[in-house]
Amino acid sequence: MKFHHIGIATNNLEQSLLFVKENFKVLHHTDTIYDVQQDAYLIMITTKDLNIELVSGNVVEGFISKKQSYYHVCYEVDDIERAIKSFSLSVIATPPKEAILFNNRRVAFLLTPIGLIELLETEK
Repeated sequence: MKFHHIGIATNNLEQSLLFVKENFKVLHHTDTIYDVQQDAYLIMITTKDLNIELVSGNVVEGFISKKQSYYHVCYEVDDIERAIKSFSLSVIATPPKEAILFNNRRVAFLLTPIGLIELLETEK
């Protein structure tokens, strides 16, 4: 398991992207992508120090209404099913499905005692 990115909930992708650009050394960012399976608008930002995924849409409305911007932490895993089984005391929030932002690699979300964790299957 390897750290991949943090997910940040926002109701304004452009404003959040501008903030990141002004405060971090941005190496690259994607255009805004809509993922129908996640029902979310997404931008992936690569900075000098870490990757940040900006997430907007219905999927994060509850977080935003509570003034929470931290959404999830993502780890890259070789075998997503095995990784899911290894997380004891966790509940599957979203079973594995393809994610357009990650070239259709599979992702799954788990509710854990330390918050929401996204698992991203490594490229084969």
